Amino acid sequence: MAIVDPALVMTMPKKLTAYSGIDALVHAIEAIASVAATDYTNALALEAARILCKYLPSAYTNGEHDAKAREKVHNAATLAGMSFANAFLGLCHSMAHKLGAEYHLPHGLANALLMEHIIRFNATEAPRKQAAFPQYGYPNATFRYARMAHVLGLGEGSDAEMTERLIDAFHELCTKLEIPHSIKDAGVDEKKFFANLDRLSEEAFDDQCTGTNPRYPLISEIKQLYTNAYYGENKAV
Repeated sequence: MAIVDPALVMTMPKKLTAYSGIDALVHAIEAIASVAATDYTNALALEAARILCKYLPSAYTNGEHDAKAREKVHNAATLAGMSFANAFLGLCHSMAHKLGAEYHLPHGLANALLMEHIIRFNATEAPRKQAAFPQYGYPNATFRYARMAHVLGLGEGSDAEMTERLIDAFHELCTKLEIPHSIKDAGVDEKKFFANLDRLSEEAFDDQCTGTNPRYPLISEIKQLYTNAYYGENKAV
């Protein structure tokens, strides 16, 4: 049972608003691409993403002075939670769990630092390996990301173009929320990061969320994704 009452979050601090709000958006993005997604979870994820992208900036900037935005974000976080509770998540959360625990980063921040890289990694129609027992018969994560981009009103274009627009919109939202765009900028020491990189990559591979990611990763690919996210670089994996 959940008590979804926006009165409980009216005075939530700005940083907590940003990190929990972006975590909810990542819930929706990962649920829409999950191999366990269904018509029911898709509907919840798409509406959650639409509301969050529209109202989260004001909830962050204006706080309790925009009660409507607070309520909308609170409801959208629940919708996204209902979606991923049934569709489950993906590689972004697998990696964020380990990154946040190791370097004491807030969970939403850890997800924000990784999500753009994971979308690009998943957006292929010919992955090296597809996750086991998918609900859909062939890899179509790019189509699913594009569908979300259309719901967000990001224009028209091919699935690949719309996926890039989704990434750009996510990046722009993080900027509005004053969230750093790289693990390095989040304050993680470079020497410590690379000293722990192999271990974190293996642990992320073994995380329970990896199994529903549409593109099943190699440990070496997770390592490269972490490295890209550390520097904020857009490199192919």
